[in-house]
Amino acid sequence: MSLPPLVEPAESLSVDEIRRYSRHLIIPDVGVEGQKRLKNAKVLCVGAGGLGSPALMYLAAAGVGTLGIVEFDTVDESNLQRQIIHGQSDIGRPKAESAANSVREINPYVNVVIHDTAIDRDNVFEIFGQYDLIVDGTDNFATRYLVNDAAVLLGKPYVWGSIYRFDGQASVFWAEHGPCYRCLYPEPPPPGMVPSCAEGGVLGVLCASIGSIQVTEAIKLLTGIGEPLVGSLMVYDALEMTYRKIKVRKDPSCVLCGENATVTELLGDYEAFCGAVSVEAQEAVIDATITARELKEWQDADKDFLLVDVREPAEYEIVRIPGSVLIPKGDILSGEALAKLPQDKQIVLHCKSGVRSAEALAALKAAGFKDAVHVQGGVLAWVKTVDPSLPSY
Repeated sequence: MSLPPLVEPAESLSVDEIRRYSRHLIIPDVGVEGQKRLKNAKVLCVGAGGLGSPALMYLAAAGVGTLGIVEFDTVDESNLQRQIIHGQSDIGRPKAESAANSVREINPYVNVVIHDTAIDRDNVFEIFGQYDLIVDGTDNFATRYLVNDAAVLLGKPYVWGSIYRFDGQASVFWAEHGPCYRCLYPEPPPPGMVPSCAEGGVLGVLCASIGSIQVTEAIKLLTGIGEPLVGSLMVYDALEMTYRKIKVRKDPSCVLCGENATVTELLGDYEAFCGAVSVEAQEAVIDATITARELKEWQDADKDFLLVDVREPAEYEIVRIPGSVLIPKGDILSGEALAKLPQDKQIVLHCKSGVRSAEALAALKAAGFKDAVHVQGGVLAWVKTVDPSLPSY
């Protein structure tokens, strides 16, 4: 369905702006009026990573007058494969500053506002309240639900995107005109069920595909042209090069935007609601966790144990802790690998950062391996504290 423009037009465009945006101005659906609306718009990008990079760059190029950037992370070399707003010289810099510099280079007429912080319950209303539209480029469920809930309570639309390996999704959530994120996903997936991009990987160019859809939807909302993805989910498969548009309806029982919704404040603890580790895993690691340095000491002392890497084969090929054997977490959780594990020696589990090994540890303890432990921080901790010559990823 078509929607009215989200913002009023600015008073005028300068001669320089007319030259810059001429290819927009000659599109009848956009024209001078539409470009004035973009100039007057205030858009917030939550995240300056894989999705935030193309979103910020094309929003800037399109002439959005004010761009806010919420980002607390710093640029890492592993980001550069997909986060194209940053470059080699930006490694170690705050992402918000790096992204802001790139935006100003693309378009000096854009007012850039940096929010060098993590979005949370305490600041989300104050930050969101400054903008007309939110573009969500986050990569974790806790922040996605927080963004959704704050947007619904403030009555603001937001453009959502998600990426994983070769697959992407995008939609527009605006409770006033259609469903919200909780209508599509009432509950987060069980902890460990959906790997993050850091664990499962992502095709770098996929970020551009989904990020460009997000910017297209933002422009349509701001200017009131076309039919935005309100009530629709766009699903993209890069390997098959297919797009599917799935209808999404408002859930009458949604606690935030349903027929009888009475919620007027944020819902509980988002980190707990979308916990990265299950309750069983949290309990399993109590008194069953060692550090990477302790693991090295055990190896140097020739302690008798089996070091099990529960990552995937592709990760094992990149970097591994010496002496480890590969048994993916899925084989442990399914029970397939349990018969292969020795009963006469201690089992030490590790993964990339400690999340998957905690889940595997819970399964082992439930199966009777009471003295099994896992390595806090996994391979990343080993590289950082024991052997920095190994690659990180």
